[in-house]
Amino acid sequence: GGGGGGEEEEEEEGPDGEHASGLKLATLGLILCVSLAGNVLFAWLILKDRHLHRAPYYLLLDLCLADGLRSLACFPFVMLSVRSGAAWPHGPLSCKVLAFLAVLFCFHAAFLLFCVGVTRYMAIAHHRFYAKRMTGWTCLAVVCMVWTLSMAMAFPPVFDVGTYKFIREEEQCIFEHRYVKANDTLGFMLMLAAVIAATHLVYIKLLFFIHGHRKMKPAQLVPAISQNWTFHGPGATGQAAANWTAGFGRGPTPPTLVGIRQATHSQIKLLVLEEFKMEKRLCKMFYMITLLFLLLWSPYIVACYLRVFIKASSIPQVYLTTSVWMTFAQAGVNPILCFIFNKELRVCLRCDLWGTY
Repeated sequence: GGGGGGEEEEEEEGPDGEHASGLKLATLGLILCVSLAGNVLFAWLILKDRHLHRAPYYLLLDLCLADGLRSLACFPFVMLSVRSGAAWPHGPLSCKVLAFLAVLFCFHAAFLLFCVGVTRYMAIAHHRFYAKRMTGWTCLAVVCMVWTLSMAMAFPPVFDVGTYKFIREEEQCIFEHRYVKANDTLGFMLMLAAVIAATHLVYIKLLFFIHGHRKMKPAQLVPAISQNWTFHGPGATGQAAANWTAGFGRGPTPPTLVGIRQATHSQIKLLVLEEFKMEKRLCKMFYMITLLFLLLWSPYIVACYLRVFIKASSIPQVYLTTSVWMTFAQAGVNPILCFIFNKELRVCLRCDLWGTY
């Protein structure tokens, strides 16, 4: 377990301890309400509005539903343990079940954010492949894979491979992070850190890609020279259709365009630009979710590594408690970030609630 001795436990029984417990209960109660309200509202909005029936929102729906389930399944028991004076009165089996759920939801968020990062890179760097392959069934396959990997990470400690126990200092059932000589949870923590690091590397690669293509000149349509629709010049291959589409053509419609709806070059250019801007806005929203996940979980991950390598006594109780409650807060922030950084969601919400765009 973490740091803290008998003197701290005796202190918590006094007025200061009651005040701290009240503050913890109020904070966790607020997080629980915000998480349930925000994630349920977000899920309802995505399911109801057909404008949001697209791959990025399907993955985001899974993330928000998992956060809502985590709040509903885990937080009430943490509140009960706080009211019981940092004790677990429900038996070891129920503690293992709660710890399993807590770790399952943590790894689920980490694995899903990594998959989202990969799909965001594909949407920008290989958009035609992404638009063709990233269907609803592909999203379902990704979600199933993420839950399978999360189950694989969370299940072994049920059989005491990386033991699940009630950690009094954290007031929750979770991994017991013992000192390195007797430790069996280091592999789980290394996997979590590796997935988070890999997710940020994907976004860094995406940033370099966008920056590298920002200064590229847009493709220019160079009309070929023509006598009687016999083309020669720099763009001669297929240039009849291209010239006609761009408004350079004279005479009858080229055979390649017969029966095809015509569009001007400017319309095509605007469509591509608007689509690219939309994908960039989605990238920004998802990266903010990923970054906040890192910021809210990092203090706790650091505390876990400290307990493994430097023993528990070196961790101040205030730091440990704060880091644990920051991980709880992560379950409620995603819908807030989505509505802040995504104008499309705000418009859809206004339309569904008040009937106006």
